Amino acid sequence: MANSLNTVALVGNLTRDPELKQLPSGAAVTELSIAVNERVKRGEEWEDYGNFFDVTVWGRQAENAVKYLAKGRPVAVQGRLRQERWENENGDKRSKVKVVAHTIQFLGSRENGSQGASGGNPQSEHTPAASQDDLPF
Repeated sequence: MANSLNTVALVGNLTRDPELKQLPSGAAVTELSIAVNERVKRGEEWEDYGNFFDVTVWGRQAENAVKYLAKGRPVAVQGRLRQERWENENGDKRSKVKVVAHTIQFLGSRENGSQGASGGNPQSEHTPAASQDDLPF
C-alpha cells in the first residue's frame, strides 16, 4: 500500500533503567520501557490507567539514553510501531508491538528521576528540543 502511515508520539516515564547493547556490527541499541498514564472515568470516579510500551533506540541516541536517563525520568518519544512475531517452545504463535524511536527527548531534570549519570548535556545533536507547540496533542 503506497499511502501507508506508521507514526507514534508518546510522553511518559521510564519504568526501568535503559539497557545498552552493542551489536556485532558495532551499532548501539538501547531498550527502554515507558509508562504512559491516562485518566479514565468509571462510573462517577476517575481512575488512572497505565499503558506500558517497549521502545528501541539506535545509535548515538541509544548511547545518550544510557548516560542520561534512569528509571522514573520523563521522556518524549517519536517513532514508528513494529510488530514482532515468534513461536514459543510449544509452537504457539506470539506477537508484540514495540516502538522504534526516531527521536527521544529527555524531559525534566535528572533530579526528577532516579540517579542518572552526571555532567554533560543530555541533548544529542540529533535530538532537537521539543516545545509544547511541537507535541501533536
